[in-house]
Amino acid sequence: MLGEYLIQGRGAAEIAASVEQAVGAGELEPGQHLPPMRDLAARLGVNPNTVAAAYRTLRERGVIETAGRRGSRVRPKPATTGREEIRVEVPAGVRDVADGNPDAALLPRLADAFAAAAAHADREPVLYGHDPVEPELARLTRAALDADGVPDGPVAVASGSLDVIERVLAAHLKPGDRVAVEDPGWGSVLDLVPALGLRTVPVGVDDDGPLPGDVRDALESGARALIVTDRAQNPTGAALTATRARALRSVLRDHPGTLLIEDDHGHGIVDVPLRPLAGVTRHWAFVRSVAKAWGPDLRLAVFTGDAVTVDRVRGRQRLGPGWVSRLVQRAVVELWRDGAVDPRAVAASYADRREALVEALAARGVAAHGRSGMNVWVPVPDETGVVARLLHAGWAVAPGARFRLGSPPGIRVTVSALAPRDVAPLADAVAAAVRPSPARSYG
Repeated sequence: MLGEYLIQGRGAAEIAASVEQAVGAGELEPGQHLPPMRDLAARLGVNPNTVAAAYRTLRERGVIETAGRRGSRVRPKPATTGREEIRVEVPAGVRDVADGNPDAALLPRLADAFAAAAAHADREPVLYGHDPVEPELARLTRAALDADGVPDGPVAVASGSLDVIERVLAAHLKPGDRVAVEDPGWGSVLDLVPALGLRTVPVGVDDDGPLPGDVRDALESGARALIVTDRAQNPTGAALTATRARALRSVLRDHPGTLLIEDDHGHGIVDVPLRPLAGVTRHWAFVRSVAKAWGPDLRLAVFTGDAVTVDRVRGRQRLGPGWVSRLVQRAVVELWRDGAVDPRAVAASYADRREALVEALAARGVAAHGRSGMNVWVPVPDETGVVARLLHAGWAVAPGARFRLGSPPGIRVTVSALAPRDVAPLADAVAAAVRPSPARSYG
């Protein structure tokens, strides 16, 4: 059942750690069954309740799953071995269009902003007990949210979008609750949900966003939360249209107890209008990260939501990190106030590359998606084969398995590093990789 690996430990924490370490090291593989609790308890010389507690911990951490009489097994995508591990090693000489990074040439210079922030901190040092949110950052954020039609709510700051999503889910849900997620969708969210002991419910996505029928089915089947990407959805580039937003709001009105989390992933890099859903349900959160437009290393996201949700998140923050560095917050204020990034120019740059690739693929008979943002999603018949053939042709793309639960296979291409001269060769390579190999005949 377990091959050569022997689970060890006397306490529940030790037993759980032994399994988790083995999964992370690849000694226990996805789908592999664990011993029945009584059998393992007898071998370890412990009470069966100790093993039951260890297995419960592993389920809550997203490492294993239990299927009734069939027992417990390692999850197909255990949280211990996250989707970021599903990647292609990029050999020397191969172009990397898989990493999902922004174009560094479009990111602002940070030296002046941090110098100004440091000078401000010298004049007005931030000490324990001070407001965790830079007042000017809150003011600028609220003004921008008002302009985009996001409902009123307190403004808070966290260390990136995923940090907000995790804290909001933890503020309202308990292990075993179901969360509706986009499929295909952001791999980190697909890992995070089971890592919190929650269960994912996949919702289909097209160019206009999540499919209303799938969302309704998910909520009617018991999903307590819904995570939606408003613009530049990763990996498909989907963006909510006015029509789709109306349809989704209608579904949510019928389920007012749903916890709604919106991630405006395209903030600062897209040229399509925001169509927020927030305000239809009792509890909601809306988050904007500065990563894609102002720099991934800033590790800052602003968010708002209903008063209860924001208060719970901020209360939990106080017991952990306390606050996101006000120095970093002030630097972001300087960047925003000085117009260090021209969102229209950035959006146009990504749009030119994205649309050029989609059009070039269409001319070669390959359908692709990329309505907004910096990624293009290409459905393929054989994901593994296409990735391998493209690597052989000199292009590293992201395997769709990083972003999928039950949706059909595909590959993600990040256009950030593409120059105009790259589009045709890449489109040629993708078209050749997607087409089935010609049948061989033997005389």
